[in-house]
Amino acid sequence: MWCRGVRGAITVGENSRQEVLEATRELLQRMIEANDIRPEDVCSAIFTTTPDINAEFPALAARQMGWHNVALLCAREIDVPGALPKCIRVLIHVNTTKRADEIVHVYLRGAKDLKASRLAPDLRD
Repeated sequence: MWCRGVRGAITVGENSRQEVLEATRELLQRMIEANDIRPEDVCSAIFTTTPDINAEFPALAARQMGWHNVALLCAREIDVPGALPKCIRVLIHVNTTKRADEIVHVYLRGAKDLKASRLAPDLRD
């Protein structure tokens, strides 16, 4: 068993508590399904938001999904000119028997262009 990083990103339509939580839950659920992740196998997760998102901590969505014993951290994404706006990113560290090349990274909505070449075709919106 190894500890692997699973990446994901999603955009929101507006900076609202409801939108941040719904989008984060959607992203986490797709990452869980794509990689057969069980909550007890998650070591930690780091969430970042672009500077235009501050209505809620995305990590709250993970807590609402039952990730009570997982170390979670929220941070601000670097404000790079021209970067994708209203974007939530996550890096999940998970214990798994999957090889690194078997990990599926999930990018949804406007974030799908960030790493579209690394996605399985059925995970693109």
